[in-house]
Amino acid sequence: MKYVIVTGGVLSGLGKGITASSIGVLMKSVGLRVTSIKIDPYLNSDAGTMSPFEHGEVFVLDDGGEADLDLGNYERFLDVSLTKDHNITTGKVYSSVIERERKGDYLGKTVQVIPHITNEIQDWIERVSILPTDGSGKTPDACVIELGGTVGDIESSPFVEALRQFQFRVGRENVCFVHVSLVPVMGPVGEQKTKPTQHTVKELRGLGITPDLIVCRSNEPLHEEVKEKLAAFCHVEPNAVISAHDVSNLYQIPISFEQQGVRVMIANCLGVKMTASDQYLDRWRAMADRVDKFEEIVRIAMVGKYTGLSDSYLSVIKALQHSSIAVNRKLVIDWIESTDLDTAMMNNNKTAYDRAWEKLKLADGILVPGGFGNRGVEGKIEAARYARTSGIPYLGICLGLQIATIEFCRNVLNLDGANSEEFVDNPDELEHKAVVFMPEISKTHMGGTMRLGAKITPFVVEDCKIKRLYGNKDEVSERHRHRYEVNPDLIDSIESAGLIYVGKDETGQRCEIMELLDHPYFVGTQYHPEFKSRPGRPSPPFLGLLRASIGEQL
Repeated sequence: MKYVIVTGGVLSGLGKGITASSIGVLMKSVGLRVTSIKIDPYLNSDAGTMSPFEHGEVFVLDDGGEADLDLGNYERFLDVSLTKDHNITTGKVYSSVIERERKGDYLGKTVQVIPHITNEIQDWIERVSILPTDGSGKTPDACVIELGGTVGDIESSPFVEALRQFQFRVGRENVCFVHVSLVPVMGPVGEQKTKPTQHTVKELRGLGITPDLIVCRSNEPLHEEVKEKLAAFCHVEPNAVISAHDVSNLYQIPISFEQQGVRVMIANCLGVKMTASDQYLDRWRAMADRVDKFEEIVRIAMVGKYTGLSDSYLSVIKALQHSSIAVNRKLVIDWIESTDLDTAMMNNNKTAYDRAWEKLKLADGILVPGGFGNRGVEGKIEAARYARTSGIPYLGICLGLQIATIEFCRNVLNLDGANSEEFVDNPDELEHKAVVFMPEISKTHMGGTMRLGAKITPFVVEDCKIKRLYGNKDEVSERHRHRYEVNPDLIDSIESAGLIYVGKDETGQRCEIMELLDHPYFVGTQYHPEFKSRPGRPSPPFLGLLRASIGEQL
């Protein structure tokens, strides 16, 4: 097994995840079967209870694991399906060690960070890195490991020490260390400063890890003299200082790295023979170049409440991008804060209200993504009403399906005040419950208690747009993350009025896919199809939205 370990310094948010994913692409291009692990030094067991404002989106895995969004980058770039164990956290590691201590596994030893915590981390990496993830059932040849946070953080110290030890456990010849740093640009002439990178590499080496490659994030390509200076101070060759500068689109990053020799350097570092064929990387390069050539625009209105932080909807954005590539259009996302669409906003801030509605009416398609809480709900309901009545393509994901159901109950079934139990203070007093709390879900514990992970959804109709988009399959497997569902008691009334739940769970009771049959495209999914979207293999519900938005008949 070969390992590439990606660390970061200076500050977070430099793009370690994209760097790790891009390196994975290059390793696949030399014929290796690649998997990935993300280490998050926080004490949470997983990302499930974290606010999108705090941590970005929660990425859901097939086995129900709620993980860091970087695992989404790995899955999309490497075309793999990871497990919850591929996301290691301090909480998981300490829980495992304490459980073993309680069982007496340490035979009376004093349990300490070294060796017990560090050994647990190393054992975890070795155990998980051999799990098949690409659908072939075969053991991976290489594993890319990203250590979250920045070197020098107190909480990451046990992981840095574990990784230092790990290089000797598996053999230094089987490990390649990549350190991601920042080269800020200062002054009127745009001088690229090397001191932050010098300091972070010095700190990393002081902790016992010497990087083989240094990836430097900067707006512009690194100057040659800057590379030489960093090489002199950081104990690497000048060609091992890699420029991670801005590129035209995300898919160009592996190509940029390859042009700088990263693929060859990592292969040499790990003793891996290069394959003769470059077909894999050629296909990737063709896709990246194609994205830059799109001129016609497709405009999608994203109606949500986390619109100030795009990371909160990262997988949704990627799924839209994958579909826009498939329809040969340049994607433009118009972010609309859902509170601004609420009629109550007319009195509070009419300018914001008018601007939001202007954006919505200019859109080719409307998307209402998932979310929690009642803020902005009425604005989302208005967006769904506008899409339904005006014939504008609409896709509702999770909450977006529930929103469309509430709107239909209010304005077609005339159930005045219809709502979700989630959005009212006293659910028992709600007369028309369009959406209800799922009976099996815990009301006292938040973490890991939702309906999570990949579930089978059989289609219950012979023909509809969304079924055709899925290739006329009888059933689909998609990933879920929700606590509420459409009220089973209202389904017959809703369907009689024309809104059909074309996909239901295996019991035939739980509504999973919604479609308004006499509409160009009005679809909702209780699951999150964005998590399985891939470059070159876009998610069918998203592809349907984009195709309908450019005027195709589905």
